[in-house]
Amino acid sequence: MSTPGAQAPATTGVHHFSPTVSDVEASADWYSRVFGLERLPATFPHHADEEGGYAVLLADPQTDLFIGLHSHRAHVDGTFDERRTGLDHLAWGVAERGDLDTWATWLDGLGVAHSGVIDKGEPIPYSTVVFRDPDNIQLELIHLPA
Repeated sequence: MSTPGAQAPATTGVHHFSPTVSDVEASADWYSRVFGLERLPATFPHHADEEGGYAVLLADPQTDLFIGLHSHRAHVDGTFDERRTGLDHLAWGVAERGDLDTWATWLDGLGVAHSGVIDKGEPIPYSTVVFRDPDNIQLELIHLPA
């Protein structure tokens, strides 16, 4: 139990995102192409299940965000569904509304289906582009005006 008025210990922000994927090599290629990520030269064992599979780690040199794509020997087939308990989606912020147009053009060039830029006014003003990875995990780019 925390002390009233106490603040949580500080963090430096989100370090990594680690989805379980059905084909780690195909997903590593996709995330590398879409986000310009660099693959680290080693695989990483699962914490507390070192014999159960491994992760391929990709790094974003611009933001220091890592994506660990996990492959499990006991993989349960099926596609991602954000309506199940667990992850709903992951969103990357962009600095300007026009960056979303640039991203939409980039995704078009890669053949990645997406929502196009959606501008919303409720419940607060924001703009977004929504798309999915090869396992149907919903990803989003978002701009919140100042």
